[in-house]
Amino acid sequence: MRITIVLAALLLAQAEAAIAAAQTPVSDLAKPPAAALHFTVLSTAGKHGESTRWTTSDGMRMGRESIVLRGQVFEVDSASHAGGDGMLDRVTIRGFTPNGDAAESFVIAGGRATWKSPVDGASSAYAAPALYVAFGGPIDLTADLAERLIAASDKSLALLPAGRARAEPIATASVGDGAAKRTVTAYAVTGLSNTPIPIWMDDSGKFFGLVGALSWIRSGFEAQEPALQKAQDEALAKRSPTLVKTLLKTPTGPVAFTHVRAFLAGDHFAEDQTVVVDKGVITLAGAAAQVTVPPGAQIVDGNGKTLVPGLWDSHMHFADDASGPALLSLGITSVRDPGNINALTLARAARRAKGDLLSPRVYPSVLIDGKGPNTAQVATVATSQDEALAIVRKAKSDGFIAIKLYGTFNPAWVRTTAAEAHRLGLHVHGHLPAGMRPSQAIDDGYDEITHIYFVMMQAMPDDVVAKSNGMARFLGPGRYAKDVKLDAEPMKSLIAKMAQRKITVDPTLVVAESLYVPENGDLSPAYAPFVGTLPPTVERGFRQGGFVMPPGVTRADFRASFTRLSELVGVLHKAGVPIVAGTDGSGMELVRELELYVGAGFTPAEALASATIQTARLVHADARTGSIAVGKAADLVLVDGDPSKRIGDLRHTRIVMMDGKLMDANALRAAGGFAGKPTFVD
Repeated sequence: MRITIVLAALLLAQAEAAIAAAQTPVSDLAKPPAAALHFTVLSTAGKHGESTRWTTSDGMRMGRESIVLRGQVFEVDSASHAGGDGMLDRVTIRGFTPNGDAAESFVIAGGRATWKSPVDGASSAYAAPALYVAFGGPIDLTADLAERLIAASDKSLALLPAGRARAEPIATASVGDGAAKRTVTAYAVTGLSNTPIPIWMDDSGKFFGLVGALSWIRSGFEAQEPALQKAQDEALAKRSPTLVKTLLKTPTGPVAFTHVRAFLAGDHFAEDQTVVVDKGVITLAGAAAQVTVPPGAQIVDGNGKTLVPGLWDSHMHFADDASGPALLSLGITSVRDPGNINALTLARAARRAKGDLLSPRVYPSVLIDGKGPNTAQVATVATSQDEALAIVRKAKSDGFIAIKLYGTFNPAWVRTTAAEAHRLGLHVHGHLPAGMRPSQAIDDGYDEITHIYFVMMQAMPDDVVAKSNGMARFLGPGRYAKDVKLDAEPMKSLIAKMAQRKITVDPTLVVAESLYVPENGDLSPAYAPFVGTLPPTVERGFRQGGFVMPPGVTRADFRASFTRLSELVGVLHKAGVPIVAGTDGSGMELVRELELYVGAGFTPAEALASATIQTARLVHADARTGSIAVGKAADLVLVDGDPSKRIGDLRHTRIVMMDGKLMDANALRAAGGFAGKPTFVD
């Protein structure tokens, strides 16, 4: 025993020393043997990398992974070992990611489990079997977890640092041909995320694949990825009709929200109001003393509460059916999805239309990119002008409302592609193709610029603009934005052009904040109110830091550049440029986005308008929804508190109404994977 403890302590000391030292270079990472099991990392856009798994002669499990994702490079390996109880007793991760050194360690010694990751480090008594869930590392560690989980008698495992995972078989599929043919089973794994994660296992209980917007598939079976994606989506969808019946309540008569503070007409708050809804439509709205509540109406007492229109997330890559209740619990009744797996988007739209899916209304775009090492996942790839035009026409025929162009799209094709989209009545938005500045994109037909750092690209050096489809789109503004004068050229003319032409901006300031401001270990202010309500593995991710700084740049520089990007949003708004609030995240970040707008000079009413009427107007739905007004659809949210003074109070949803149907926010939270309400923020 003494030898074991000493050896474990030595391994831990070595791992901690590795974390303190410079990150492991690629040349020193593990080299897979010829017999290693290979996986391809891919999406609808093609291959993004590869991952391997193998076991050494002395029983060490090894993983090695190399991914390039839109210019972001991940080079990591892992070594893990199982102890006498079948759980991992040591783990070492090496390498680097865009957030810096990936070094991580875990060891069990002397009855204690001790870990150190890029975001945390702690030690706790180890008295019963529990499996360590690594913060980072290659897919091997996830695969190992899945294999141990489905091998457990009750398909359940206690986890470290905390939590419990469970698995349930949901679908089977036949893959391959001839001697390679086999049956694989999808298990819905819970406890790692607030929504189920489907993981595919082969008939011997070994990891076969993880399929999503980015997929890991056993090499040789890449062509099976779309079929597996469809099978798991349909399997998970079988749960959705029950949620609709359980959570969505149709009132038997009128509903009156009495004595509420209300955000009216999309532009102002008014005290002591009564709003009446009947048959899905707002029928009365005005001062409580002047509105007569219909006989027999269901009364919702709004004293001390605020009624706002259903919120919009203008940048939400809708993940799966299970995301619907989570988003609705946040008060989000409408979503603009700027790019996803098209077939799944259409399938979900069909389920929602049939009444089989509880979700916000989704307004989707087709994401179009060119072919190259930085092609976006979930992109529909165009390798010629004709292909781009064909994609636009199919987007229209399939019912999409917009196209989103991306960084590897050929700049020479933008003008003709945008013209065809406009001819068909489609909105044009997106990233900037590498080599383009926003003024050029606008001249060529962009209606909207996505992400505030692409607006700032107008003032970036040529070498940054030339490579803006990779890490330069982040690191360039991080380095230079702090020194850009917003009231001088070239920004002055750009801002004037955008205001004159009413070019919309989807800033996703909360994304820029996460990239530039925190160090690893810092608790993100976007997620701080939700701590204690989600699985520990999710909350651990709340402490992910920003991108590692390039040579010659400090975190203070990045933070100063973020401040300037925030100021740019304020200047654009003041100039009359339409601003729509989006997260490019899970939806939990939406209210933080609005808090950042208030910090940039918006009034709370103006910030709320960016997440309601402004986005409704952008997608031409403002005649139907987006504000509290007689005759409009009853998309409403009742919240505790006063967002006219503290915009963060929007997090505290009580009742959500969509198309006049009622939902209890606490029940939605439970269905969406939240264990409780968020906390108030002063």
